[in-house]
Amino acid sequence: MIPLRDNIESRRPPLVTVLLIILNSLVFYISAGNHPVVFAKILYKYGLIPAKITKLFVTGAALSLDDLYPFITSTFLHGNLWHLISNMWILWLFGDNVEDRMGHVRFLIFYLISGIIAGITHLVFNPLLPVPVVGASGAIAGVMGAYFVLFPTARIITLIPTFFILPLFVHIPAVVYLFLWFLTQLYYGTAYSVIGGTAVSGVAWWAHIGGFVGGVILNRFFIRKRY
Repeated sequence: MIPLRDNIESRRPPLVTVLLIILNSLVFYISAGNHPVVFAKILYKYGLIPAKITKLFVTGAALSLDDLYPFITSTFLHGNLWHLISNMWILWLFGDNVEDRMGHVRFLIFYLISGIIAGITHLVFNPLLPVPVVGASGAIAGVMGAYFVLFPTARIITLIPTFFILPLFVHIPAVVYLFLWFLTQLYYGTAYSVIGGTAVSGVAWWAHIGGFVGGVILNRFFIRKRY
């Protein structure tokens, strides 16, 4: 199912949502425009590597700023163009309404905190993973979690590709669409944890789960009292 748009119009321009999309796109353009070896080095330097953090905890070494900033910088990196486009489309779809309810500054803080929660969740469930995780999907999952709570009766216009007949366009209640999405993440996160987790699937399922749950719980602390 491919979500196309919702039926909720935002009252104010989604300035932070647009800024995040532009920033993510610029970071990808600058980083991916390098030689593949240089691009890989960027991902390893600014991406979140669970095994690196876990090793510090095991050895009792103190965490430095260099060990902590990947919880933020990793959310602005993407592995390929499709990774970027799919994430930015979902951010645009759900971010404008959530930003409208929170306000620009609160929304930005909420977004970054959701990304951190997603990174921590990914670390907990993949503590020995030696490769970097990158992408805005954990932070965006937090936005989706907030949307799940704030706009349950919204309708998501969804494209369902079919074979032999014309594609179907259906209006799915947001609470149903997002709940099914969450169950999908939970199913694959649990299934792949048995056979190697992110290292096998290539998808940080638990980052999505952690971000979504964080968004569901924390959104109430960022809502503007007057809307």
